Parts: sequence; structure tokens; C-alpha cells
Amino acid sequence: MRIGLFLGSPPKLDELVAGVRSAHDNGFKAVWVAQIFGLDALTALAVAGSQVPDIELATGVVPTFPRHPGMLAGQALTVQAATGNRLTLGIGLSHRPVVEGMWGYPWDKPARHLREYLEALVPALRGENLAYRGETITSIGQIGVAGVTAPPVLVAALGEQTLRITGRLADGTVTWMVGLRTLADHTVPILTGAAEAAGRPAPRVAVGLPICVTNDVDAARARANKSFAIYGQLPSYRAMLDREGAANPGDVAILGDEDEVRSGVRAIADAGGTDFAASVFGSPEEQARTTALLAEIAAGR
Repeated sequence: MRIGLFLGSPPKLDELVAGVRSAHDNGFKAVWVAQIFGLDALTALAVAGSQVPDIELATGVVPTFPRHPGMLAGQALTVQAATGNRLTLGIGLSHRPVVEGMWGYPWDKPARHLREYLEALVPALRGENLAYRGETITSIGQIGVAGVTAPPVLVAALGEQTLRITGRLADGTVTWMVGLRTLADHTVPILTGAAEAAGRPAPRVAVGLPICVTNDVDAARARANKSFAIYGQLPSYRAMLDREGAANPGDVAILGDEDEVRSGVRAIADAGGTDFAASVFGSPEEQARTTALLAEIAAGR
């Protein structure tokens, strides 16, 4: 299993570059950057990747609704050109309160939107000449960026419909707030079954979870519940927590001493995870311990 660091959405570009460089120097295989309400994740990764070599650069995730698939394809391929083809393009639907309340787009049949988006995006990334006309998305023409390859596309798919669409049309999923039992019993079987039925390779399953090496598990869990409280309120994440039987985000976090956390990371692979996007949190000391342990795991020690 590939171990990467989830850097969130740093407020300053130099902080993101420093985070990518630190991850590289500590032997991590990937960094994951969110697209929230600050830095443009793809632009920032192009800058960071042009300065830091030999580490995968992944978005976790870029929302689809405000970006036409042709425009996103052009931006992603430009990142490939800037970084030597090291991008993994994570995309997602975002959430109804954001899509409707902040951007003014109708949250109408989101699974249809995702299917049409992927049907237009994936061929565009391959440089194909498109004449795509869906019910809600039209994409005509060709994106030409020389000397690059199409990045893998991972989808923040949580529910059954989106997992099946992802398995058929994309390269895998990137999850957040999905517990290990849900991963093993829901996410992986549905995703891999859809990929197999479509004749596609085994999909990647990138698992994002909070993680903290600590001597005080109760305090760390309380901190996680506070820091990640919003994810217990957004409907899509709430559904995954409910499926897991988790009352709060801290209940799916990986917590404990070095041995317990090492076992927790191993359990992700046992549940079907191919990648771990580790969201390190806690006090400065706890974060240092956690990062050191993850670096050991990434190095195979």
C-alpha cells in the first residue's frame, strides 16, 4: 500500500511547496491536496511539482460542478506538462449546500452529472476529438497538450450509484471518513465488481482518514471530533459514518501508540485500500511522532 500525506489546503503557496518538499524528503510516495476555498489545487501542485521531484501529486478532490470537463482536462494536462506526468486527478461532486448555496448550480441527479462528466472528461484527457452531448453536459473539440499522458482519475465516490459509475468509467476512488468495515463491506466490493464487469483493471482505493500517534487516545478522539466536526454534518459523510456505526468523525480516526497506529494502517490494506492519504493531526509532538511512524511504514520498516 502506498503511503501519502494529505496536506489539506494550505493558505499560502510557499507552505504547500514546503509541505510537498518535506513529504518527498521523508520518503512518502504521494501528497494529496484539497480544493476548498483558497489556493487552486491544480495550479499549486504545478508550482510545487516543478520544484520538488519524484513524488505523486494528487488532488483530493477538485469539485466538478463549477468546471467544464474540457477545461479541467486542459488544466490537468498542463499540470502533467509542468511535473513530468506525476498528477493523479481526484474529482468529486462536492455537496448540495455548496453546489446550490454557494455556486448556484442545481443539485439535480448528481449521479447523472458524474456519469456524464466522466464520459466527457476521460476521453478529453486522452486527447480524443470529442462530440459529446449528454443531457446536461456538452463537450465538443479536442484538448492538445504535447508530450503528456492522461493522469489517472479517482472519484470521491461514497454511495452505491457513484461507486458503480466510478468502477465503470474511472481509475478508482478516494474516500474520506469511510471506516474500515464500510470500506471492506461496501466500497471495495461495489467498486471492484463494477470495474470487473466493465473489463477494467483493478481500481485504486485511496483511503483518507485522520491519524494521530498519541499517549492519550480519549483526548485525541475529542480533538478529532472538534477539528473534523463538519464532516459529521455533511449528508454524504454522515451516511458513511452511520453505515460504520460511528457517532462522530473521531470514531473512524486511527489513534493510539506506535504499535496500535501501525496496526491501524495495516488494517486499511487488509480492507482493500491500495493507497493511504494520511491526515495527520494532534499536538506538534503528536504530529511529529505520527509523521515519523508513517515514514517508517512508507519505507517498509
